[in-house]
Amino acid sequence: MRFGHHRHPAHHVLAGRIAERRAPGKPPGKGLWAALGPGLITGASDDDPSGIATYSQVGAQFGFAMCWVMLFTFPLMAAIQEISGRIGRVTGQGIAGNIRVHYSGLLLRVIVLLLLVANIINLGADLGAMGDALTLLIGGSAHLYVVGFAVGCAALETFSRYERYVVLLKWSSVFLLAYVATALVVDTPWGLVARDTFIPTFRLHTDYVVAVVAVLGTTITPYCFFWQSSQEAEDERIDPNAKALLEAPEQARAQIGRIRLDTYVGMGYSNLVSLFIIITAAATLNAHGITDINTSAQAAEALRPIAGVFTFALFAAGIIGIGLLAIPVLAGSCAYALGEALDWPTGLDRLPLDARAFYGTIVVATLIGIAINFVGLDPVKALFWSAVINGVVAVPLMAVIMIMAMSPKVMGQFTLSRGLCAMGWLCTVVMTVAVGIMFATW
Repeated sequence: MRFGHHRHPAHHVLAGRIAERRAPGKPPGKGLWAALGPGLITGASDDDPSGIATYSQVGAQFGFAMCWVMLFTFPLMAAIQEISGRIGRVTGQGIAGNIRVHYSGLLLRVIVLLLLVANIINLGADLGAMGDALTLLIGGSAHLYVVGFAVGCAALETFSRYERYVVLLKWSSVFLLAYVATALVVDTPWGLVARDTFIPTFRLHTDYVVAVVAVLGTTITPYCFFWQSSQEAEDERIDPNAKALLEAPEQARAQIGRIRLDTYVGMGYSNLVSLFIIITAAATLNAHGITDINTSAQAAEALRPIAGVFTFALFAAGIIGIGLLAIPVLAGSCAYALGEALDWPTGLDRLPLDARAFYGTIVVATLIGIAINFVGLDPVKALFWSAVINGVVAVPLMAVIMIMAMSPKVMGQFTLSRGLCAMGWLCTVVMTVAVGIMFATW
């Protein structure tokens, strides 16, 4: 029996109504696009407006010298995300649900509380960036746009049919190609880019070290762990032919292979786009002596006189487009984490009346994100505190994820291979060092 399912007395009563929404509209497709899902969506959401601000800043400040970091982070990010996805698919529930069943309640409460705070601050900052970007493009009130974006994202996440909503999120990842286009239309010295990407240079200067830490913290983030794990569990629940791998080990080879493909494509796409954002900022802003960028909207505005209206508009439109993907992921990972921690009925496949608390969490998180933009909170400070809280929660959470993924009590026969285990622990150690540096240089 899947962990936690026996804890929902209403599960059987509501099964008919839930099943109506869960039933796939058509058989699963074949090919690469059909295989992509939680990994692609998670990877794309990681390049949210706040991430765009960080990558723009390091490109403006250090030129192409930071390009190698994206190559370095790719295998680490892919490993910890694959492990998170495996936990969801093997056990049939997300990370928070597994911590609730197998580990300390205090640990669960601390991790979930910190995740909620960091996500909501990040969500508010992203909404603000989207509002500012649309104001740059067409004028008008940024606050009005913040409300519109927030209401639209929450409504789609709450009322859309799950299968259609996932397809919408997948296609939203295409907005990131705007940043590939911006790098291709500006005057970029590709030979220098290749050298700095494949031949790392490290400077023992505080600003440079802090920037590396900022990129690591932006790229490897706790909400991505929760989202991908919970989405894998949910995709299994809505497929009538699928079961948790603990119950159906014969499905393991195909599903683990799919998770690996999905994750590596998603994280590769995410890091490639991040690299192109750094390249764009380096080739334009840094090359013209602009080295201080604090928000993604500032980066877009600074591009206008340097790279032209088209590049500026493409960059700003990308902020809005990918924000429409990141906002639901940030709010949804809050709902998954809190719902699994408190043993609520959770899942975007459920009807709103069948999962009131789950959808209520999405709405409340989004409303607080709106409020952050009306209380005069400095977006730069908001992102700073979000990074600090993410750093505090990332290290113990990654350690718990690794312990769970290696435990036969949790994973049965599907504990990690030596190679994946080594890469997961290496990622944990790297993040531990990064967080230590963050606090040492605070």
